[in-house]
Amino acid sequence: MASRRTDSDFHLKASDFGEDFAWGVASSAYQVEGGYQLHGKGPSIWDTFSTNRGTIFQGHHAQISCDFYHLYKEDLELMKSMNIKHFRYSVSWSRICPDGTGPISEKGLDYYDRLFDTCLEKGITPWVTLYHWDLPQALQDKGGWANRDIINWFRDYATLCAQRFGDRIAKWMILNEPMVFTGAGYFLGVHAPGEKGLKNFLPAVHHAVLCQAAGARAVRSECSDSEIGTTYSCSYITPLHNNRRDLEAATRADTLINRLFLEPALGLGYPQETLGVLKKLEPYIRAGDLEKARFDFDFIGLQNYTREVVTHSYLVPYLRARIIRASKRKVPSTLMDWEVYPRGIFEMIRKFSAYSGVKKIVISENGAAFEDRLRFGRVHDPKRVSYIQEYLREVYRAKRGNFPVAGYFVWTFTDNFEWAEGYYPRFGLVYIDFPSQQRVVKTSGQWYARFLNGTK
Repeated sequence: MASRRTDSDFHLKASDFGEDFAWGVASSAYQVEGGYQLHGKGPSIWDTFSTNRGTIFQGHHAQISCDFYHLYKEDLELMKSMNIKHFRYSVSWSRICPDGTGPISEKGLDYYDRLFDTCLEKGITPWVTLYHWDLPQALQDKGGWANRDIINWFRDYATLCAQRFGDRIAKWMILNEPMVFTGAGYFLGVHAPGEKGLKNFLPAVHHAVLCQAAGARAVRSECSDSEIGTTYSCSYITPLHNNRRDLEAATRADTLINRLFLEPALGLGYPQETLGVLKKLEPYIRAGDLEKARFDFDFIGLQNYTREVVTHSYLVPYLRARIIRASKRKVPSTLMDWEVYPRGIFEMIRKFSAYSGVKKIVISENGAAFEDRLRFGRVHDPKRVSYIQEYLREVYRAKRGNFPVAGYFVWTFTDNFEWAEGYYPRFGLVYIDFPSQQRVVKTSGQWYARFLNGTK
């Protein structure tokens, strides 16, 4: 098992990946900022969803979270001390535009001005994600992602961000994991806004596909010299058994999880041939939409944590495939019950690299949650160190294999609000004692700092 190796077995250095390889950490506004009603910020769908009893683990919410809204300077100084030079972060739509379409909040814009300026002052390159799941509630009241008007709403929001921050932001990511926010939020109802069923999911999918291109075009028109990407959650999919039914189930799952949003962006249309339910998208597709869905992204962000093993199941509607959890398979796993499977990140880099339209790949998220404990002022998390090292070995294998992987971002810098799981899973390199807001760099954070500095 990979985690049996020790730190002394890891011989890679950051410099082995090349001088231009981007090393960083990733986070998002809603998960760390807090300040949920300060300075005119409007409610987002997650503010609303987290007030509904039973939707979030133990009733947790992100009204304060890591208080990054007030503590960003201290956190960025800590980041600098850890030799981290790239920071992926999102803008909160409802903080700069409380009702989603106007009027604009100058105080909200000023906050991000200060944040990005501070990053640059400390030698940290900000990579901005435009949408990381916190849709203004006012837009959800009009149908949210299921309303085709969101194409115009999002384009205007992207234009505002590009005009305001474009003189300082050279790296943009349009959407964060559209498969997750449409699937969990508009089909399963386990994430905000809690909608369910195909009647919500299908239009949300199509509109998100159109938004990722419309938003990218808006940024390109304002920031012609910037690099523009978008991010996809992805998992290596394998069948439980090597028989026809499980192999076909794995193909369907792969289509939904790994192909649904990428292929339209590449001009390939929707992969309906391997997932029949996607033919139900037709009523939402207007003339010219598939051409409008295409955008020549400078890079694609891959967010990989695990693999999924699937088996055929008549009981799962539309997909006819059921995921077999890691705990059921008795394999090494994280606190999220995600299998520790380093080879998966190599396989996903290889899979996405096979598309001729994918020019560059950045691992925009990779990390793990374990049972971290603060003891005597320290947090010892060797499992996370091992996890990152083993996945980096596979990223390096892809780099050596001439796949166009150009960066790696750990999820995440500090422990934070992990959506429906609340504060239970801790992914951070830095531990946060939430009642006191004390920061403690974990063993993993200390290791990452040394790795980036080229020392053991």
